[in-house]
Amino acid sequence: RWIGQAAKTAGRIIVDAGASRALLERGKSLLPSGIRSVKGNFAKGATVGVFDDHGNEIARGLTNYSSEQLVKIQGRRTSQIAKILGDKPYDEAIHRNNMTLSSAS
Repeated sequence: RWIGQAAKTAGRIIVDAGASRALLERGKSLLPSGIRSVKGNFAKGATVGVFDDHGNEIARGLTNYSSEQLVKIQGRRTSQIAKILGDKPYDEAIHRNNMTLSSAS
């Protein structure tokens, strides 16, 4: 898919071990609860790299939220998004249909 072949990413999302397993082993979407940190400044819809705790890129995807929004909701449950942001257009930080796993994963 073209997402995985994007030469440049607008930022990085670092995820915990549980999120890493959910993406790699179960093909799940990335939820805010699994995000440990966000690097870079990017808008909603940007292509970002998803990295595990060890610095390995495990996926690339189109983010449903800007970096500013993700920083506010990282580590939080989806039920808390609307309270924090005032709106909850998406449950997922990156939907599985808008993500491709890295070939080295």
